[in-house]
Amino acid sequence: MPVHDTCLADALTDALTDAQPYVTPSPAEPAPAPTGEPSTWGARHAHDPTVVRADDGIYYMFSTDAVANSEDIPTGVHIRTSRDLVTWHFAGTAFDGVPCPARDWSGATGLWAPEVVRWATGAWHMYYSASTFGSNTSAIGLATAPHPSGPWKDHGLVVATRAGVDTQNAIDAAVTFDADGAPWLTYGSFFSGIYTLPLDPASGRPLLQGDPGSLIARRHPFVEGAVEGAFIMYRPQEGRYVLFASYDSLFSSYNVRVAAAEHITGPYRDIRGLSMTDLEAPPASIGTKILGSHRFDGAAGWLAPGHSSVLSQDGRDGGDEHFLVHHARFAADPSQHIVQLRRLFFNTAGWPVVSPQPYAGPEREVLGSPQPLSGRWQVVRFAPDSTDLVESVPLDLESDSDEPFDGGPAAVRLLADDLDLDAVVFVSWDWSRGAAALSFSGFDRHGVAWCGTKGA
Repeated sequence: MPVHDTCLADALTDALTDAQPYVTPSPAEPAPAPTGEPSTWGARHAHDPTVVRADDGIYYMFSTDAVANSEDIPTGVHIRTSRDLVTWHFAGTAFDGVPCPARDWSGATGLWAPEVVRWATGAWHMYYSASTFGSNTSAIGLATAPHPSGPWKDHGLVVATRAGVDTQNAIDAAVTFDADGAPWLTYGSFFSGIYTLPLDPASGRPLLQGDPGSLIARRHPFVEGAVEGAFIMYRPQEGRYVLFASYDSLFSSYNVRVAAAEHITGPYRDIRGLSMTDLEAPPASIGTKILGSHRFDGAAGWLAPGHSSVLSQDGRDGGDEHFLVHHARFAADPSQHIVQLRRLFFNTAGWPVVSPQPYAGPEREVLGSPQPLSGRWQVVRFAPDSTDLVESVPLDLESDSDEPFDGGPAAVRLLADDLDLDAVVFVSWDWSRGAAALSFSGFDRHGVAWCGTKGA
């Protein structure tokens, strides 16, 4: 059902009323196989997600419309709705299939990785990708709408690449407004890497037609060594740009890495100062890994988290609140995937850190009483040179603060033997125990990310 259908209002009301709650399954209970009933999916079977919030307070998730092992699923960008970022319901598609210009150029049978952003005019812009796997005969199209629910009007192609002619790949679009409020389009996957180019503030099209833009990240182009799914976030607090990108195989070993730059065109360097365009250093050493495959004791195992975007909004404490929006695969059945939102924070040095626990809503993330930070934690270390699923291990950590903690987020140092973590501590929902708990995420002195949840 396309969301520009005349029954839209009724469909959205039904979606928000009948939505099934998000429940993290155990490793023995992977997602059910796709069916012809998208109303039963919730956040499952969504890939390459982005989330926006409309003025009416409703959240809209846009995602790739391809679903594994199914040929009867509607195409044309999948849309889900939510009131709380936890409960999601399928609400239709933005288009009836693939718009003709994108289909004719690429041969695509579905649309990938939509990026939706509010324009200065108040209208909403969608940049969608059309391609076939393994080819860089690809295109990024533009559509506009007065509201995230539609109706979406296609405006044709804005960036297109052709195999044998171009070295870049026109997919995985993301839009950033720079320090001066000017829009930029970041795109790319495999092949020659990630590019960013300026957009016309009026039309949303590239300022210079035919210019691929500035190269900001690359890897040696082979399937298990991808760099793709890029997203740039401007941080006025540090006056710099933070690049999020997915490394490795989307089927098994995706992981999210970050780097930062003073200018949107780069150079982007990771926490150790290594350039994201460096092809001489060991491939796994480039980019600061902040999220990878992992499992906490008794909970589901998550494989290949990636293709992330960032949702920013006013937080519960009056400041900014950020969420990393990404998909992940079930360790028990990697053919199945689901969208997760995780709270995203920044440490004292301005580097992003990610919650070890999927978001469960503010009503669950409340401690019954203040708790000490020192004690036994279940921790995960995201080694940059490993793509294995990391099992949490118990570790006794000491805090540099003796004050009991009941809120947050707060910057802390956590210590154990020769381990010294520059971390952020906050309250999360521990899915393995079904209770609110303290969690942390941060970096050691070598720039390796750690995260953990405190035991009862």
